[in-house]
Amino acid sequence: MRTAHFVFWMFSVGLMVLHARSGWSQGYPSKPIRVVTSGLGGSADFVARLIAQGLTTNLGRQVIVDNRPNGPIPGEIVSKAQPDGYTLLVSANALWMGPLLQEHVSYDPLKDFSSITIATRAPNVLLVNPSLPVTSVSDLIALAKAKPGTLNYGTGATGAGSHLAAELLKSMAGINMIRVPYKSNAIQITDLMGGRIHLMFSNAAAASAHMKSGKLKGLAVTTAQPSALFPELPTVAATVPGYEEVTNNVVFAPAKTPAALIKRLNQEIVRVLNQAEVKERFFTAGVETIGSSPEGVWVAMKSELSKWAKVIRDAGIRDQ
Repeated sequence: MRTAHFVFWMFSVGLMVLHARSGWSQGYPSKPIRVVTSGLGGSADFVARLIAQGLTTNLGRQVIVDNRPNGPIPGEIVSKAQPDGYTLLVSANALWMGPLLQEHVSYDPLKDFSSITIATRAPNVLLVNPSLPVTSVSDLIALAKAKPGTLNYGTGATGAGSHLAAELLKSMAGINMIRVPYKSNAIQITDLMGGRIHLMFSNAAAASAHMKSGKLKGLAVTTAQPSALFPELPTVAATVPGYEEVTNNVVFAPAKTPAALIKRLNQEIVRVLNQAEVKERFFTAGVETIGSSPEGVWVAMKSELSKWAKVIRDAGIRDQ
């Protein structure tokens, strides 16, 4: 009899827990949601604002974008927040690249967050000055091998996508080129057009305008598969198998956020991303919408961490 009572008690407790967890999702949200992201005008800010607008409409609650300085601060804030679904994070690759580039980052990207979705993906484009005697990635690699240490490439800040894209190409193709860092993408492009540098990896939006004008020549995109943003360009991977460098903007919640809330947030955010007008706004800005499952985030992050840890270590890269 005691065994039967114990089994009944355990079953009742299980039902109450299940009901409580489902209630978290059904009664959510009951107050405004905060989306923490990096500085105004960046790619993560752009993604966060479009998602926030859509969620505000769909959920009937205000979703506020909270901009913080670039770097580890947005991730540190969200990693310490209550796991109740009311504090979210939209971050580009900086979330998991930060611990590889900086000594003092207080969070673990694989342990301190619950993944929701990869919202968007943006490739870089390999650009060269039209006077450079190359028409393909294989031509560029051949030229770099024939004249080691003579080609120079512009990049943004240390550890930026444009920097890592070039370092990955150097590593995988076995070539030696000279880095020229820039504080401004506009100045970098001006110098490329003026022939003061030979090549660079540029975000899609900036690359497109200068390719159309003929002032710069696009050789390839950095996605693993051909990109709808640049259907006329091959991938770097077509010449260097396994090459890929993209900027993913991902939505996270604090670790231990209930699974029911993660599922609800994934569904609502993917619903926003699938709206035709949202897709069009992203596409015009050189960004592809993704809307992955929560599990897809971890697969991508683990792969990225493994790949970039080696590149950063071998190249001796450290953020200043």
